[in-house]
Amino acid sequence: MGETLLCGGLVWQPGLDVESADILIRDGVIAAVGAGTDDSPDAAVIDIPGRLVLPGLVEAHCHLDKTLYGGPWVPHSAGEPLAERIANDRNRRGELGIPDVDRITALLERMVAAGTSYVRSHTDVDPEVGLRGVEAVRAAAARLDGRVTVEQVAFPQHGVLVNPGTAELLEEALKGGVETIGGIDPAGFDRDPVGQLDLIFGLAERYGAGIDIHLHDGGTLGAFEFELIIERTEAAGLGGRVAISHGYALPQIDAAPRERLIERLAAAGVSLVTGAVYDFPVPPVKKLRAAGANVACGHDGIRDLWGPFGSGDMLERAMHLAYRNTFRRDDDIELALEAATHGGARLLGLGAYGIVPGAPADLVVVQAETPAAAVVTRPVRDLVLKNGRVVARDGELVPAS
Repeated sequence: MGETLLCGGLVWQPGLDVESADILIRDGVIAAVGAGTDDSPDAAVIDIPGRLVLPGLVEAHCHLDKTLYGGPWVPHSAGEPLAERIANDRNRRGELGIPDVDRITALLERMVAAGTSYVRSHTDVDPEVGLRGVEAVRAAAARLDGRVTVEQVAFPQHGVLVNPGTAELLEEALKGGVETIGGIDPAGFDRDPVGQLDLIFGLAERYGAGIDIHLHDGGTLGAFEFELIIERTEAAGLGGRVAISHGYALPQIDAAPRERLIERLAAAGVSLVTGAVYDFPVPPVKKLRAAGANVACGHDGIRDLWGPFGSGDMLERAMHLAYRNTFRRDDDIELALEAATHGGARLLGLGAYGIVPGAPADLVVVQAETPAAAVVTRPVRDLVLKNGRVVARDGELVPAS
């Protein structure tokens, strides 16, 4: 692959002021950052004077298999209650040909053009769809030819214990190489939190998988489930490999128990993933990060039967997270950007990440004075690199050579 030198960019590291630096890339890996990196005469030089350089964005929670992106517009047909949205998704996916490899591919292409390097997708696994969603997401990711890394979560959208045959399919997905196992509202959906968590954690330990549980249950019920998940994580020694997605209960409970839960999340190494969508409760990002708890973010649904919104742009998603947390100061807005970058990287267990020597050269270059300005204005991505390869320019995917 050879060497590439990005000259004159402003490099962002969380919690630090941006600094002008050159970035030397060798064989797809960052070899050096800073002054004195221009002593490689054979490097291909790309001048980016005064432009901001961010690490590759991380989409930490989406549902690629459900998307209608890239196809004809489909008016939303579900009512407001959760049960109606679930039924709408279940009843119409066959009619609309979901999962659809072409639509998943179109969405991944948009994500790459917007600077996303890593995606965690929660893929439906149930007796009606089987593992077709898993296969469709894999096929679409293969079409991107290394421009993006996609990890899947085997997700029991319609419950585990209440939907016979689902547990067996979850295990089949893990046997077939799916990296993470999901769950959904162990109390509110399956009405047996101990039983669902026994099954999910048992499979994760057996197959060396991560865990990411959708937790919509609110108030004290949801807080109780937080405690159960934290206890299981500690008992199984799975710190750093377990996430709670949504976690609506956390901002709903009283301050004292909320602070205790935040401290326990941090100590146990359980990540919290949020979409900051609609008017659903959003976790207190600033308090979580101050306590050392990891926060990541993602779109959740993107133009699917659950809702017509979503662009695939993680800078836009970071903006929503900052806005919903009423962040106005630059240093606070950067916490939302961190959730869309380093927070997602920690969630995915990426050993090397960021704009540091030894990390894969996954980079995004934009016209912005500061990281906060990038979140607020969401400029066109001038340049996107994946493993040192230019995969997008000026907001458009670079065709395969």
